[in-house]
Parts: sequence; C-alpha cells; structure tokens
Amino acid sequence: MAAPDTTKFQINYKLSDGTLINLYATDVRELETGLADLGMLASLIKSTGADLGGSATASAVAALQAGGLAPVAVAAPAQAAPAAGGNQCRHGAMSFKSGTSAKGPWQGWMCASPKGAVDKCDTIWVR
Repeated sequence: MAAPDTTKFQINYKLSDGTLINLYATDVRELETGLADLGMLASLIKSTGADLGGSATASAVAALQAGGLAPVAVAAPAQAAPAAGGNQCRHGAMSFKSGTSAKGPWQGWMCASPKGAVDKCDTIWVR
C-alpha cells in the first residue's frame, strides 16, 4: 500500500521474519495514536506470526486494520518538530516505542537513525 498524499510522517518496521509494518500519519496526534495502538498490538502480531510459521504479514495487517489503522511504518522527516512531550536528537524527531520484555513493560524515545548505526543516539527511557 502506497502512502496517502496527505502523509507527513511515515514509520517502517521490519520484523526479524521479514514482515514489514508501515504507519502513516497526517499529523503528530495521529502519529502518537498510531504508535500507541501499534505498541498495544505488538505482542499479538509477534505471537500470531509465530503461530503461522514465522510470517506475521497477514495477521499484522488484520490486527492493525481491526484497530482502525492502515498497515504501518514509521519514519519521521529529519526536519519534523517533536511531538507534544516528544524528544529530538541530532537525527530528527525521536520515535516513541513501548513493549514488554522478560523484565516487564518498557517505553522510551528512540533515535531515528537505523539500527546498528555507529552514531545512533541513546534511548531516552520513560520510567
């Protein structure tokens, strides 16, 4: 699915099994809502993908659409203003992410730089 013409923010996630999840937003409020919804669906997407033999594509799209979202990917432009209460780093607007690990729930603002980049900024953890 191509991004709508009104898209100001686009975030793209690629899961370890190759599944792509794209989030499109026309404004900061829609972006924050989409990220929160995606965070709530993350474990469902991963577990359904595992149940389907490692491919979460169909289940991810169905779960996102059931939550009122289009298939999602997130990449804010480097010039974008930070979200209300959001953070910026030298690479642009930081993305808010949350999840659950073995130690419990977590959330924080992540640098827009690609994973593994040598100049990637530190995460700003929300406690």
